[in-house]
Amino acid sequence: MQDADFQSVIEIVERLHEPAPAGCSWCLAQTPQTLADELVKEAHEALAAASSGEDAHLAEELGDMIQLVLAQTYLGEERGAFTLSEVLEGLRDKLIRRHPHVFGDAVASTPEEAVQQWQTVKQRETDGATSVLEGIPRSLSSLLRADEIQQRVASIGFDWPDLTGVVAKVHEEVDELQAAEPGDHQVEEMGDLFFALVNLARRLGISSEQALQRANDKFTRRFASIEAACRARGVRPEELSLDELDAMWNDVKAEERR
Repeated sequence: MQDADFQSVIEIVERLHEPAPAGCSWCLAQTPQTLADELVKEAHEALAAASSGEDAHLAEELGDMIQLVLAQTYLGEERGAFTLSEVLEGLRDKLIRRHPHVFGDAVASTPEEAVQQWQTVKQRETDGATSVLEGIPRSLSSLLRADEIQQRVASIGFDWPDLTGVVAKVHEEVDELQAAEPGDHQVEEMGDLFFALVNLARRLGISSEQALQRANDKFTRRFASIEAACRARGVRPEELSLDELDAMWNDVKAEERR
């Protein structure tokens, strides 16, 4: 990236925030909270682009995220809270400080060891006064939040030594769910099962969020095919028996595999 490219984008963001009528009315109406909400939306769009493998789309969405970060920083400068230089300096210092295996003499040869280094340095910065789970937002999707919780506690050694224990925990939670009485107990056990499955996905190197999204997409695609087949036959899905719908489902699966 060239400094001139970055500077030109900064100047455009500043131009958009000039007082009316010179600036953009939408930009002028934004607040730190509304921009944060927009950033969440753009992050999801970037996730979708990354999952699709469409590099041009991903590049566009990353650009949108950068624009929102610069706009948020502009508002911070306007109210005297912080400057872009302070944001970048803080980021630079944190990256160096929390990667002692890159910029120092520490050793971390695996991703897990690198995460552990990060959490160790982070805890040292607060003298251990805050929880390792501090700062995980409840606004995250439940799957992403569970994954982040598990990553953090694993970084300080609270984790199964191998996959066997993780798989056994999943089976244990299934048994407990089946034995649970309907109501709050059943809800609790279902949550425990989800949490165990997220842990299993993490240990397998799979994003539980992306895995479930792919399953959602697959189901949606296949059911749409069933609906199309029903329309071709002049019937509605609800007019067919479960066995008939299941047979159509299996036909769709077989066709996809071919």
